[in-house]
Amino acid sequence: QIRLVESGGGLVQPGGSMRLSCAASGRPITYYCMGWFRQAPGKEREFVAAISFNGENMTYADSFKGRFAISRDNAKSAVYLQMTSLQPEDTAVYYCAGRLSVQRDPHRVAGEYDYWGQGTQVTVSS
Repeated sequence: QIRLVESGGGLVQPGGSMRLSCAASGRPITYYCMGWFRQAPGKEREFVAAISFNGENMTYADSFKGRFAISRDNAKSAVYLQMTSLQPEDTAVYYCAGRLSVQRDPHRVAGEYDYWGQGTQVTVSS
């Protein structure tokens, strides 16, 4: 079992950038697919990005391609989400998620993840 803790959220101006971090503890995430999801007020949780257990494959929801980048450092048991060109509509709680999986293609469906962090608030506003 792993425990996930997100950090790095806060207030950013439109057009700005922000890097979210997800720290895992409990056991190494070497064999875990890791993902980022977000949930805006009044909306359902949506997929943002995911990365395979070995970091070789990433997948993004179409609306984030070219703006967001997911990465991981298994030695540090950490996953990151670099966000650029942020807009007010990116305001949401961002969640880190993990699933024990060594398949090549990262998982994109929230229901396929077994472990979740508590979320970190990202607010994009001037």
